[in-house]
Amino acid sequence: MLYTSSEIRQKYLDFFAEKSHAIIPSAPLVPENDPTALFNVAGMQPIVPYLLGEAHPSGKRLADVQKCIRTVDIEEVGDNSHLTFFEMLWNWSLGDYFKKDSIAYSYEFLTAADHLALDPRKIAVTVFEWDTDAPRDEESAAIWESVGMPKERISFLPASENWWTAGPTGPCGPDTEIFYWVGESEFPPAGSNVWNDEDNWMEIWNNVFMEYNRLPDGTLKNLPAQNVDTGMGLERIVTVLNGEVSVYHTDVFGRIITKISEVLGVSYNDSNMKSIRIIADHARTAVMLLSDGVVPSNVEQGYILRRLMRRAVRQAYALGFKGQFLAQVAEVVIAQFKDIYTNVATNSEIILSEIDREEKQFLSTLEKGLKEFDKLVKGFEIAFERTGQKIDTIAGPKAFKLYDTYGFPLEMTVEMAEERGLKVDEAGFKKAFEEHQAKSRAGAEQKFAGGLADDSEATTALHSATHLLLAGLRKILGDHVHQKGSNITAERLRFDFNHDEKVEREVLDQIEEYVNTAIQSGLTVSMTEMDKQKAMDEWVEWSFWEKYPDKVKVYSMVGEDGETYSRELCGGPHVENSKDMGRFKIKKEESSSRGVRRIKAVLVKD
Repeated sequence: MLYTSSEIRQKYLDFFAEKSHAIIPSAPLVPENDPTALFNVAGMQPIVPYLLGEAHPSGKRLADVQKCIRTVDIEEVGDNSHLTFFEMLWNWSLGDYFKKDSIAYSYEFLTAADHLALDPRKIAVTVFEWDTDAPRDEESAAIWESVGMPKERISFLPASENWWTAGPTGPCGPDTEIFYWVGESEFPPAGSNVWNDEDNWMEIWNNVFMEYNRLPDGTLKNLPAQNVDTGMGLERIVTVLNGEVSVYHTDVFGRIITKISEVLGVSYNDSNMKSIRIIADHARTAVMLLSDGVVPSNVEQGYILRRLMRRAVRQAYALGFKGQFLAQVAEVVIAQFKDIYTNVATNSEIILSEIDREEKQFLSTLEKGLKEFDKLVKGFEIAFERTGQKIDTIAGPKAFKLYDTYGFPLEMTVEMAEERGLKVDEAGFKKAFEEHQAKSRAGAEQKFAGGLADDSEATTALHSATHLLLAGLRKILGDHVHQKGSNITAERLRFDFNHDEKVEREVLDQIEEYVNTAIQSGLTVSMTEMDKQKAMDEWVEWSFWEKYPDKVKVYSMVGEDGETYSRELCGGPHVENSKDMGRFKIKKEESSSRGVRRIKAVLVKD
């Protein structure tokens, strides 16, 4: 019998509802009120206050399907099991039942004929061995034996394997993990267990017994109650139940992979498999992030989203496809999740629009950037042929050019280099970045001394418009764009930016539209003072960092709809509200110097 992911998801929730668990909705992918984590990587993160003793409004027994994202193994995506977005089937006991019932429930759901009906002969478990903080978990081992688990398939493993915590501090405790036989033989040979044959056992469920709270000094303190926190990967259990070795061969990815093959015009075979899987995973993750309000940017969650989307586009290029395609794949993902997570359906238009915009930006420079990278590698080969000396490292300035001119995140250059057996001088990249800022500042001081002609109302409005213009350029052309100079009078603004080719009128119209939409949104301009290093670390938009003191002003322009249209380091002045600025009009676009374009624009009062 074949199981779909939807069937298993519902079976799980129904089972725990029958065991008196309240079914609660998934928390968003971005943690609320937790600046220490970019994403929810486990179901326990949203539950931490209740593990620490706060009463949950739905009671002491809870279950849900939690959306999660992990990117620590991003290079492994494309194998049989690693994913960036995944769903976890979770259940909790907040001071109610403990080890005995938890293990019994898990074993019943996995093996009972009217639930998942897995063969008990193909199940093995691990339990916590011991360390200086906590004793050997003989209790869990005894419970497993009482439900029928042979002693030879119970392994005691150290804290590195069987102790769970979300971070260096907070709720934690020993766990027992459940594994399923995926070896070539129908059943595990006698004596086989996770300890001595881990390659043939796949982890499918983890029952954590949250007894402790680790304090900042590293010591453990007993929690107010003994809690249970269990998690089972939906994608993994779907794989196991259908007798597959890869999650990509289940309904989780079936329609997505079919669509990718159709759009790109390539077969899903051994030579194309990894690239197609990466695209499928990253497209699925992008949809889920966008549905939860994350948008592509150069900071935090938005940076991860941008990186995933650009990796997907590059994989399509590797397969010979050079057009836009991600939105078509996203439509399949939306159809798959729209009835499961309501915000996927509600935000479908936004999801597709953001994907289309981001892909278009990157495609505008990707091909040139890839040619530049290939030229670098070819140069290494020619040098070796001529001198016999092998060059295996891409210099920092070369890596910086790929970033500054073509919008390649450093991580992408590193990945591409590794594919060719090369390294990247990352310290040199940082130095080149810093040196570039110094040169930009010197050139701008010579060309645009003074910047603002005066601090009149008209000049101030045009100055605010340059911030929106830069934001629009980066949104439409790509985040390789940075300011190279600015000169403003009461009549017009003149703005220079790095870009390798002429910006056509239809693109200028899009940039105009972005600026005017922002202006009409009733922007409120606010200023925050912060350490310059903090602003740099947060990738606040920069121009000539060196001219600013250690404490800088960051101006944010936020519309009445809550959208941030611009966030940039600046010295001011700015309008207080944008609605009286007028209509923004680009009069001319031209070359300023090699690799630098110039825009002249005005604000027109209707």
